[in-house]
Amino acid sequence: MISILKSKKNSSDLEKCSKIEKNTWINLVKPSEEEIKKVANALKIDTNIISQVLVEKELPRVKRLDNATLIVVDVPFMKDTSIKNKYVTYPLGIIVSNTCITTVSLVEHAFLNNMEDINTFEINKLLIEILLKSAQSYLITLESIDEDIVRIENNTYKATDNKQLLNFLNIQKTLVYFITSLHANGMVLEKLQKENMLDFSKEEAMLLEDATLENKQSIETSTVYREILSSTMDTYSSIISNNLNVLMKFLTGITIVFSVPTMIASFLGMNVPLGELGKNPASFALIILISLIISLCIAWWLKKKNML
Repeated sequence: MISILKSKKNSSDLEKCSKIEKNTWINLVKPSEEEIKKVANALKIDTNIISQVLVEKELPRVKRLDNATLIVVDVPFMKDTSIKNKYVTYPLGIIVSNTCITTVSLVEHAFLNNMEDINTFEINKLLIEILLKSAQSYLITLESIDEDIVRIENNTYKATDNKQLLNFLNIQKTLVYFITSLHANGMVLEKLQKENMLDFSKEEAMLLEDATLENKQSIETSTVYREILSSTMDTYSSIISNNLNVLMKFLTGITIVFSVPTMIASFLGMNVPLGELGKNPASFALIILISLIISLCIAWWLKKKNML
């Protein structure tokens, strides 16, 4: 899918264009071969440059081309509703030329559709806004992850299986991927700052510094969440083990209580003379009553010892 946008004169609103022209923003989302060729011809770059960004495991980097500059960063994306495959990162390619800016991705990122106060006539500023929003998207995703952690915690207090711990493990794995991607993104931002590859103005350099700070904050937040999650997993592993022990203790107590009637029934089932008790018509009810009383006494004693 391809969309070509351009700012209206004296306005921050964007309008769609039918063709690629100067001062436009070209947004490619899982483009076809025809769309890739169309954009590559307009930018006068090799089609492989765009195709490389569409590889899911493409690494963040900055590369100077003959007619443009390629910037690749990793961006978080909600892939699924299940905890196991909920959060992943996808590469976002940004191609900056003298005439326009192009974004390329395998998936549609929500923050690109919610950009405000942007101007396609200021290409460098638009680039930095995209980098800033991509860094902020990590913080938004981390808030969602924190909500998942709280929900899993609430389900773990009474858990006796490993399901919740596996959910914790999947989130921890996601945080490791996030931290790795954020460090790589940080190297890209630092390279843009140090080498000033796009001749940023003083205002643009300050905005780029803001994007770098947002990225660093995302790294710190992810690291804190990972450490808290690691200690939480150890704690809840103990809780699950304790819950299982309590359940086993309860089942053992129930077994002891029911063993008394079983033993009496087994004894009376043997071919032994019962004397006068066997001749009494109320003997069956009496035996049941005695068994019940003994069982209740044992149950009371076990309860007193906190075994039931």
